[in-house]
Amino acid sequence: MRNVRHKEKAFTLIELLVVIAVIALLLALLFPALRSAREQGHRVVCLSNLKQLTLAWIAYAEEHDSKLVSGRAFGTYTRRYTLKGWVGYDFMPSYPPWITGPDKGALWPWIQDMDVYRCRRGRPTHVVTYATVVAANGVDVEGTFMEDTGGWDLTTTGIRVGRTVLKLTKMTDIVSPGAAQRAVFIDTGQRPTSSDFYVYYLYPKWKFHSPPPVRHGEGTTLSMADGHTEYWRWKGRETVEMPRELLPTRGEFMELLEEWKDYEPQTEDGLYDLQSLQKATWGRLGYTLEGGS
Repeated sequence: MRNVRHKEKAFTLIELLVVIAVIALLLALLFPALRSAREQGHRVVCLSNLKQLTLAWIAYAEEHDSKLVSGRAFGTYTRRYTLKGWVGYDFMPSYPPWITGPDKGALWPWIQDMDVYRCRRGRPTHVVTYATVVAANGVDVEGTFMEDTGGWDLTTTGIRVGRTVLKLTKMTDIVSPGAAQRAVFIDTGQRPTSSDFYVYYLYPKWKFHSPPPVRHGEGTTLSMADGHTEYWRWKGRETVEMPRELLPTRGEFMELLEEWKDYEPQTEDGLYDLQSLQKATWGRLGYTLEGGS
């Protein structure tokens, strides 16, 4: 009986190349979608963290006769006073005070989970990546506080312009604009460099040690005094591409503006980004540009 051998079918070289090209195309389409989905997940967690911090910030005020917690994250020391920060006392990255130290932060009674104090996408070793904006009972900024005020807690009184209180020290200060429009916490992606996120009031420029945070897809997340959170995508390319440098300090890297110089936006969109954050921080602008801006 004659054996009949059937001819085996196989892909031709052209067919293989077509299959590989299709797979490569599918992967090219899939990877951005996967990155976007992962980023959306990180953003949701970050917004949740900010909401919890802000609710704790509100609860603190409710239990302290409307007084706001110090915006200085790690407190302040003088010869006579020790001011507790909302995170705790200053610490090395490997020594979180909420784990081993006796002195917990002022918000610890409400948030006893260290993961809430940082964004998952924050810089490595930075155990805190959120900061309060400077107007939320932070350090003194020119043109926003009354000289020769402040008691044992080093808190100066905010200047009132019409119905707007610039530096906030009590919840009752928040009148116009309302709590839904006054920022409290912002995701900087790194440990606060100057206790809080510094925003000028009198000048249209960014402070060198508080560059605009570029987080979560060329924007940042922040919270408002009524407890809600928002994601802001920066409108200006110069806001995102502003020259920066990394400063090594205490086992961490801090992001600063290049050459430690303040930066004044040069484009309309860049100015829009800056003024949006200034208004959310102070409730208004403290300057008028030529041309009526």
